[in-house]
Amino acid sequence: MLDLLAGFVGELRAAGLPVSLTENIDAMDAVRFVPLDDRTVFRAAMAATLVKRPEHRPAFDAVFDAYFAVAPFAGGDELDVDLGALLDDALRSGDAEAISRVARLAVARLAGMEEGRGVRGSAYVFKTMRMLDVDGALARLLAGAEWLERDDLTGAGLRLRAEIEAEVRRRLVAERGPQAVARSVRRPLPEDVDFLHASREDLTALQRSLRPLARRMASRLARRRRVGRQGRLDFRRTLRRSLSTGGVPADPRFRRPHPHKPEIVVLADVSGSVATFARFTLQLVHALAGEFSAVRTFVFIDGIDEVTRLFAGTDDLAAALTRVHEEADVVAADGHSDYGRALGTFWARWGREITPRTSVIVLGDARNNYHAAHADVLADLRRRCRRLWWLNPEPRSYWDTGDSIVSEYAVHCDGVFECRNLRQLEAFVSQIG
Repeated sequence: MLDLLAGFVGELRAAGLPVSLTENIDAMDAVRFVPLDDRTVFRAAMAATLVKRPEHRPAFDAVFDAYFAVAPFAGGDELDVDLGALLDDALRSGDAEAISRVARLAVARLAGMEEGRGVRGSAYVFKTMRMLDVDGALARLLAGAEWLERDDLTGAGLRLRAEIEAEVRRRLVAERGPQAVARSVRRPLPEDVDFLHASREDLTALQRSLRPLARRMASRLARRRRVGRQGRLDFRRTLRRSLSTGGVPADPRFRRPHPHKPEIVVLADVSGSVATFARFTLQLVHALAGEFSAVRTFVFIDGIDEVTRLFAGTDDLAAALTRVHEEADVVAADGHSDYGRALGTFWARWGREITPRTSVIVLGDARNNYHAAHADVLADLRRRCRRLWWLNPEPRSYWDTGDSIVSEYAVHCDGVFECRNLRQLEAFVSQIG
């Protein structure tokens, strides 16, 4: 059992879950106090000791189901029953045991699983669902159902698919072992999903992760300011305090620092595929607005517009970003990214409002469609502001290829960061507090 748990924890770490040695010991200790034959209780104990964040639970469940799968269906006497009639009865009743029985029989009879084939079970699930004709059965039953019954039938269909997936996974684990199956179902955690290649499902998971991430970061930034640098030596108070020790300054006194919240100006490219990256970055920055003295937002393609007003007084950042895309005036010429033109317009219209307290963040891939870079504008901006950072959602190996001109701008920045996912975005934002 300990070897199985060690493999399980190793696979969780490979999937990206931060499982420490202490948590590993806690999980192994918990095994002594839970009934191992009660899979629900055992799963809950492992999750309680090994999972820190709710957004990591789906990844945990996928690995758990591979490592602690129940034995696959092996009965042969039931393979001659009328599967179509069983399917209809199970969908009508919604009974969990009846649905599970149909799933086991269907996989055994229809999936056509063969030894030595790949461990990705999606093809077997699709084949079973198609040959069982689940969609046809649901359509037939829904046509004759009362409207109150339709949600129950739809829910039973979803549970049947989940049971078929579970049975396929059990059979694959029995044949190929838990490690191979766990690797095949491994998916990146929400914080590791690439902004530029996220699916619709990934984007939904990212959206759910953003709010708790903002809360954690706001707490961290506020704490850092409270317990930051000690302050300058207060010579007069130190001397006065040293009178009790014969003039020896044994207890130095310091002036309490009053750290200022930074003012943030964000310039975001909202064209094409980088728009997803800009969307999540803007949401995070505005969710942290209370930790900055001011947040001003500008979006651009080849024109540039300030959209700070659209974020004012609202907690619905997704709705504010929808308004940004609908109302911002960001096209000045052909509607293709032109960083040089956008930066020049920003400097001409708002450059005087940048102060030594302002930190500027540019979001974009610096793909300029072979227009003039006008990097001198960025140099002027850097001389006026406190800090200038550039976040690029492309892999570093793509920089300065094709029409990318990252290096022309990088020489005028305090830092240029690869920022492809929430984990990298979190690491960057933690630096600017």
